[in-house]
Amino acid sequence: MDEAFNDASSITVPEPFPINLVANRYLIYDINVVTYIRREHHICGVLIGSLPQFPQQNIFLGLPQELMPEEARLLVDKGAAFVVDDVKIHANRIPALTQEEKVAFMKTLERQGREIARAAEKRAEQKREKALEKHGRKNHVKVLDGRRNHSAAEPKMGEDSLGNEAESENLFAVPDNSIKFKGNSSIKDTEPVPYSITPTTSYQPLTIPQKTPDSPLPAIPSSYPLFKHLHSKNYFISPGLRFGCQYLVYPGDPLRFHSHFLAVSAEWEEELDLLDIIGGGRLGTGVKKGFLIGGVEKNDEGDDMEGGSGKKEERVRTFCIEWGGM
Repeated sequence: MDEAFNDASSITVPEPFPINLVANRYLIYDINVVTYIRREHHICGVLIGSLPQFPQQNIFLGLPQELMPEEARLLVDKGAAFVVDDVKIHANRIPALTQEEKVAFMKTLERQGREIARAAEKRAEQKREKALEKHGRKNHVKVLDGRRNHSAAEPKMGEDSLGNEAESENLFAVPDNSIKFKGNSSIKDTEPVPYSITPTTSYQPLTIPQKTPDSPLPAIPSSYPLFKHLHSKNYFISPGLRFGCQYLVYPGDPLRFHSHFLAVSAEWEEELDLLDIIGGGRLGTGVKKGFLIGGVEKNDEGDDMEGGSGKKEERVRTFCIEWGGM
């Protein structure tokens, strides 16, 4: 487990990396990118793909990872990623592949499938050997127990009967060596059938898309300033639908921490229903979280606050509400 953790922590991805835009959804298909942005950029996203081994359940999901528009825009603003129109790039590049490139790609998939099949066959063989050894030991114990019970119930016999008894023990108790031989002899003669590989991304036969001046920017909601502000404070942020808010705000990786805030964005001069504030405060306190409201502060003229350089600088203010009577 430590080795797997070290391998994951050593993964680096060249920036900027592509984010696929498919049907107005921002998707990442590369597991290395998913691991990298979680570790380096505190971007978690949501896994939405089914697992090939367990396709008829939706509790544990896999690739691709879907990003909120706010997450995709933040990565683009930081220069860590760019958006690629997936349909457009495939329509332009797939027909341009030569026959040699297609054949080389298929051979690569076949080689990967053969390697996976060998690894799976090896794991199955190890399990088979352990099961046979365990079964053989159980049979051996049962024969010994039966012999003791039989000898205790009947008077002692002569030497011939003892010899037959020992012989019967050898007949019914399978030696460990024969068990291992049976298990090892089952896969040595034939090569395993290669697994069918479905690539997580179709960029293998293509060159990796490069950033262009016309790369689209992710469309963002009005809550993006609050999202960006909280992210700049080193919080991890995930969708908050299950708690009736916009964002769940975590002090660290959600795999290690519970969320601290239920965050909702509001305009600076937006009128808020008092019942919504009370309900949010009671809900947050009931689930041991704070109800956080935030938005961009306006100056007296109604414009965004300006920094010393004269450029408009969004100043986000947040207010946390807790219900003290619970």
